[in-house]
Amino acid sequence: MFRKFIAVALFVSFIAMSSSGLMMFVIEKPSFTIQMHPVHKLFGLVMILSVIGHLSLNYRSILVYVKTRSVAIFAGVLIAVLTGLYGVAINNELPEAIAIPMDKLAAEAEGVTISMGNAAKSGLPYRSASPVFRRFC
Repeated sequence: MFRKFIAVALFVSFIAMSSSGLMMFVIEKPSFTIQMHPVHKLFGLVMILSVIGHLSLNYRSILVYVKTRSVAIFAGVLIAVLTGLYGVAINNELPEAIAIPMDKLAAEAEGVTISMGNAAKSGLPYRSASPVFRRFC
């Protein structure tokens, strides 16, 4: 029964993540992205939990797949691309003059507080984050 719930949760969260992600990609308006953000974030969490359940149920099969040379190379290439893209994205920081007003508007639209180190400049409530994550929040 648990396997069935995991499968359904993974399927529904995949549909939600892919459809909201595609809509945000096609409709290139920040206001629309902010509208879709709660759906994307919530089902992202559901998907993460579902994938963890799926991997725990199927890890032996996945290990057998990765033992094939071509699959192992493919996995390595995907991991390298992911790591490279994260590196580019993290090091492509916006200037504060642009980032702070954007974060302020996004926080107002979503009705949340922000956790930037310079939140006092924005006039919004400050929510403390760890120094490691403060740069990315």
